[in-house]
Amino acid sequence: MLTSVLIANRGEIACRIIKTARRLGIRTVAVYSDADADALHVRSADEAVHIGPSPVRESYLVGEKIIAAAKQTGAEAIHPGYGFLSENAEFAQAVQDAGLIWVGPNPASITAMGLKDAAKKLMDDAGVPTTPGYLGDDQSPERLKSEADRIGYPVLIKAVAGGGGKGMRKVDSAADFADSLLSCQREAISSFGNDVVLLEKWVTNPRHIEVQIFGDSHGNVVHLFERDCSLQRRHQKVIEEAPAPGMDPETRAAVCQAAVNAAKAVNYVGAGTIEFIADGSEGLKADRIWFMEMNTRLQVEHPVTEEITGQDLVEWQLRVASGEPIPVKQEDLSINGWAMETRLYAEDPAKGFLPSIGRLDTFELGGDVPGLRIDTGVVQGAEISPFYDPMIAKVIAHGATRDEARERLAEALDDSAVWPLKTNAGFLVKALTHPDFAAARLDTGLIGREGDALLPPAHPSDEALADAAAALTRGGRLAGFRLNAPVRATGTFLLDGEAVTISFDPRKGVEEPAEDVLIAEGGQVWRLAPWRAGGAGGADASDGAILSPMPGRIIAVSVAAGEAVTKGQKLLTLEAMKMEHSLTAPFDGTITELNASEGGQVSEGALLVKIEKAE
Repeated sequence: MLTSVLIANRGEIACRIIKTARRLGIRTVAVYSDADADALHVRSADEAVHIGPSPVRESYLVGEKIIAAAKQTGAEAIHPGYGFLSENAEFAQAVQDAGLIWVGPNPASITAMGLKDAAKKLMDDAGVPTTPGYLGDDQSPERLKSEADRIGYPVLIKAVAGGGGKGMRKVDSAADFADSLLSCQREAISSFGNDVVLLEKWVTNPRHIEVQIFGDSHGNVVHLFERDCSLQRRHQKVIEEAPAPGMDPETRAAVCQAAVNAAKAVNYVGAGTIEFIADGSEGLKADRIWFMEMNTRLQVEHPVTEEITGQDLVEWQLRVASGEPIPVKQEDLSINGWAMETRLYAEDPAKGFLPSIGRLDTFELGGDVPGLRIDTGVVQGAEISPFYDPMIAKVIAHGATRDEARERLAEALDDSAVWPLKTNAGFLVKALTHPDFAAARLDTGLIGREGDALLPPAHPSDEALADAAAALTRGGRLAGFRLNAPVRATGTFLLDGEAVTISFDPRKGVEEPAEDVLIAEGGQVWRLAPWRAGGAGGADASDGAILSPMPGRIIAVSVAAGEAVTKGQKLLTLEAMKMEHSLTAPFDGTITELNASEGGQVSEGALLVKIEKAE
């Protein structure tokens, strides 16, 4: 067994590898950039080495720095995780040439499966079913157009060096082919430096099925069953599950055997995934499931396979890299229950899923949901930087049935609270509870078709707002109620900085008002705060002008002109909308103007107090 390993990655996968390595007694070495100096994977490892500035091309993608760090720390092996250099054959070879152990497949296997056209030819020769299409050397526009006409529209143009949804175009008619080809080739050159394409028949009702395989240096290859990754957004996986819904034993046996054959064709060693595309229009059938590509690394979604098989794939990787055989035989592997995984991103669905960058002041995931697993590389207080993928956690649920796993996962996301950064948790809850997903009516276009229907609500429910408003008020302070009638009060508050009027039951309040309350509902989080001087929009009276937030009556004045005040000190109390609102000083300073007197009526926006900030 290895005694030490350097992890050439960051975030949750680095933490995941460290966890298993520590259990096995293997010393771990982390690498980090400037942005990751205080990251969880750095603090979790036994040793850490700084490898450069924050941009990945100056740190995590510089193979020479990583190999030098391994040498410097005496690490025996390098584990690449996924992404970054994990499928870079040249880096894998450089690691081996440096006398280090590469925790991954042989460089020749990476090369063999790295280009989609060469991989498809290799799979054809191995008897693995491939999607009807064209992958010839003649790349002239005329030949590609004639082949597309032969295949029949719609057809898919794919860059042979593509990945991550880039370099792909669906063409619905012959008239659109020329423009789509040029667009695809431009993107392929820009992203991969290679504009060679292949053509495939567009599959109706497509489902993404993949098989986890594992090989060792003793000639053994096993599969750990299949995963369904059909729920995708713009070719990026959103929810993964294992096993695949609707997969009968005969079809499973055929597809998994095809995956084993594919791995054997390249003498595969280590963890890998054979990805298939299935025509799900008539259910899953072996003759309608075709090889798509191979990922020569551990996958992001590997936890669902671990959950249904009870195996630790990182442990397998480390053992196989040490020269040991695969720990179990094929006949010893079986499926136990169901598992689902979602990728939790710091991004805002309401703004086109743009990344949400900043500090995680609140980071609470999952609650007390049974069968839950959280893989993350961040903790509360961590900074989410603009330099890396904004995935902050993987949330995985296991259950006896698909419905149990799905419901547990939705409940865990519903109970989570992340603030002030936005996340896609609300979007994930909507996807998990969508009738088609719940009924396993899956295909890769489901999210695209539903569009805005899967976006979470912009505001919390009235009930949640009322409970939060009650939590912000001083108990027992009632106004405008009568006997034998429901007790209600109405007040103005700031919801994420915007003014809202809320009707609530003040009897649910607390003895002392809180500064703010986080509302977590349906995976979404909002902040409700008392109305503060300066008006709507979250203004904080930064210029010292304290304005009336609404029409009302001054019932108390607590300061005098010329008086020195401190930040947070009460200035006056306004009664409006059956509630009392305390206006406070935004900073230390001196009262230079006072336009309020007890009992006086004021209009909305009126200047009540002016404070000059202390030097």
